[in-house]
Amino acid sequence: QVQLVESGGGLVQAGDSLRLSCAASGLTFSSYAMGWFRQAPGKEREFVAARSRSGGATYYADSVKGRFTISRDNAKNTVYLQMNSLKPEDTAVYYCAAERGGYRPPTLRESYDYWGQGTQVTVSS
Repeated sequence: QVQLVESGGGLVQAGDSLRLSCAASGLTFSSYAMGWFRQAPGKEREFVAARSRSGGATYYADSVKGRFTISRDNAKNTVYLQMNSLKPEDTAVYYCAAERGGYRPPTLRESYDYWGQGTQVTVSS
């Protein structure tokens, strides 16, 4: 059974940093591209960042480029999202997702096969 478990969310002030983690189990982690999405209240789930199976390719939404960094440790079956210079508009539930094979467009929700339950990030002004 595949499980993706996010952690690291919380309440911070604007300008602060957070690091989210997503621990994967029940799958061959190195065979999956990994992504982060977020969903704010009343809005659709949107792409944040993705990293290829080997970690050689990364993708970012324009809104987070230069502030967020996605990384992965295939030995630990874990993907991370380092978030710096947080803004109130970054407030959302953050989800990690896994895409088997890494062949589908990484920015699209429908590309992903498995999802975590999400972790709340709240940024106060």
